[in-house]
Amino acid sequence: MNPFSDAKVIDSWSKNVSQWTSAVRLGQIETRQCVTNQAIVDAVLQQSPESVIDIGCGEGWLVRALSPHAVQLLGVDAVPSLVEQARALGGGEFRVASYEAIAQGVIDRRFDVAVCNFSLIGKESVEQLIAATPMFLKPDGVLIVQTLHPLMAGGDLPYCDGWRAGSWAGFDASFIDPAPWYFRTLKNWFALLSVNGLRVIDISEPLDPKTQQPASIIFSAVSAAGSEDAPS
Repeated sequence: MNPFSDAKVIDSWSKNVSQWTSAVRLGQIETRQCVTNQAIVDAVLQQSPESVIDIGCGEGWLVRALSPHAVQLLGVDAVPSLVEQARALGGGEFRVASYEAIAQGVIDRRFDVAVCNFSLIGKESVEQLIAATPMFLKPDGVLIVQTLHPLMAGGDLPYCDGWRAGSWAGFDASFIDPAPWYFRTLKNWFALLSVNGLRVIDISEPLDPKTQQPASIIFSAVSAAGSEDAPS
């Protein structure tokens, strides 16, 4: 298997289901606890959605967090064992579906909000998913993406798109075989959305309260045909 590929991303996450589930549910990921979890919940609730699809839902924490606020909640993930963990605690509907399957139309309804919370890790699968956004969003729906901030996550490597080696730094020794991830510059995040007919209407950069540096970046985008609003 190519160590820098979408297939390797899924393979690596499949090996760390129980470790990840424990880390999330025990609150062991500091930046999530202190800033990024609440940031993505706030971004979704700002849209006052009745229906939400969480793409790359993992063990389902975001669906559970949104369950008091939305009528229809669907979490999807390509890793069956993560979906099993999500179903065990409930809070919404959960399905196994790869990004490629979603792009091919496996989701049979549309949503007010589609949210991807640190789940757009690969390359081709992510590009296919973004291109298919109109298939699972209502005409006035919003795509919300939280991801690593390109200006903070690039490290000392050249600031250009490309695969990067993964790391479980900061996690305990039970985590194995870290997943690679595909780095995109800020410009090319915008380009990925724009070329697929999406217009960014809002950007936020949640700050780590300790370092006062961006812990992530959140894009909110709508169909370019349906909005003339500028980013704020």
